[in-house]
Amino acid sequence: MVKPRIIETESGIQGEFNTETYDKMMRHLRDKGWIETDLIIKSGINKGLSLEIGPGPGYLGLEWLKKTAGTTLVSLEISPDMIKIASRNAKEYGLENRVKFVQGIGQQMPFEDNLFDNVFTNGSLHEWKEPGKVFNETFRVLKPGGRYLVSDLRRDMNFMMRWFLFIMTKPAEIRPGLISSINASYTLSEIREIIKETRLRNCRIEKNILGLVITGEKSPK
Repeated sequence: MVKPRIIETESGIQGEFNTETYDKMMRHLRDKGWIETDLIIKSGINKGLSLEIGPGPGYLGLEWLKKTAGTTLVSLEISPDMIKIASRNAKEYGLENRVKFVQGIGQQMPFEDNLFDNVFTNGSLHEWKEPGKVFNETFRVLKPGGRYLVSDLRRDMNFMMRWFLFIMTKPAEIRPGLISSINASYTLSEIREIIKETRLRNCRIEKNILGLVITGEKSPK
């Protein structure tokens, strides 16, 4: 039986120590080649102007920019402390002219309709206060025919995979945060119930050994 979901945070990662520690974890994943950039590119998100929701320290979007040509990115982040780190990382990549970090929340995006060619996010779904509203906002800001991808952990992953993630997560200080993120994540059936009431209801929802992947296109009509 799957334990009930436990909300982790609805205000992102705040504070210098927490954000710097999270940056170290994500940099470690980047260096190991475990950032899910290739999944995004293989889904067809490989050109134009993209929106990333909840970029954290920015590695996913920066790797996407590095691996694609002629692309630009807007990253919507709730935490001003995390934006400082992401901006620093963009300069390290030499990509500060291709990415813009905007402070805001997913359920009320500060963007006009039909603006983006793509929307993607990894690891932020479990933190959304009102996921249905974020899904609707994703639809609104996408151009007709635009693609989206939302991926995250799932609470009902196999125990051995949970243990593997725990051991491989570095620095060790971030491991309690990993567990709280898993406990706050959704199951496949929970996401289906949420998304069927939104404008993304025709999406594809799949699960893998670690999590969930939601993909689709905005109907041109």
